[in-house]
Amino acid sequence: MKKPSIIVTGKNGQLGNGLLDIAAAYPQFDFVFFSRDELDIVDNKAVQNIFETHRPVYFINTAAYTAVDKAETEKEIAYKINAEATGNIAALCAAYNTKLIHISTDYVFDGNGTNPYKEDDSTNPVNYYGYTKLEGEQLALTKDPKTLIIRTSWVYSPYGNNFVKTMLRLMKERSEISVVADQTGSPTSAADLAATIMYIITDQHNKQQAAPGYLGNLPSGIYHYSNSGSISWYEFATAIKEIKKLNCTINPIKTAQYPTPAKRPFYSVMDKAKMAATFGMEIKPWRKSLEDCLQKM
Repeated sequence: MKKPSIIVTGKNGQLGNGLLDIAAAYPQFDFVFFSRDELDIVDNKAVQNIFETHRPVYFINTAAYTAVDKAETEKEIAYKINAEATGNIAALCAAYNTKLIHISTDYVFDGNGTNPYKEDDSTNPVNYYGYTKLEGEQLALTKDPKTLIIRTSWVYSPYGNNFVKTMLRLMKERSEISVVADQTGSPTSAADLAATIMYIITDQHNKQQAAPGYLGNLPSGIYHYSNSGSISWYEFATAIKEIKKLNCTINPIKTAQYPTPAKRPFYSVMDKAKMAATFGMEIKPWRKSLEDCLQKM
């Protein structure tokens, strides 16, 4: 009997690599990973060919334009990747009866809140990257209401470019650095997010096997996921320093002292209660996950 196929885009990204790392632990599925060079998700014909060839049961879309500052000037390509391509993938998922799991961001919020954002709170992105990701969410749910969207934040891993790797490098190169202390959010270990996605797929697939046709009833809509707890970037950097026992002075600064082309939300902590309750899962504390990641690195 043919194993159910899982397509994963964004193979070379942080989450893509996280899924690659654990794919072998799920031999009941046939994983097919694609890098951007292997599959340009903006090329709808190429994406359709992938559906026709593999007939995936699940499609995990981790591919995205994530250069937040560059998006302010590279608007056309950012919109094509984050919005248009996402909508096209969702339409194909609906046509091929494929479950789409799409990754979005805390940057859909303006950061003016003081309590963790729930999934149905008002969105109001303050930068173009956030706007394109919000458009992608809306297009996906319009084209295929069965889409499962996971908003995440402050993703880090041993792969690619991220805050943790940058801090490690700077703290080894310099005796003193400055880090923004007035933006608050929740870090996300890409490894934990990958494990969460596979937990959801495995749990739901087992239910589907027990009750054929269950796929149409899988949870859909928007869910929030990050590690538990909230910190500032300064506190994040300080934790990295403490865990790795590095000898570097870290100075807290205000956002205004570190201007960037794109604005960032001051507060983007997300409420994960819906995710925990729906899938019956515990969410690891951010510091434990950071320790695990740093140990691997």
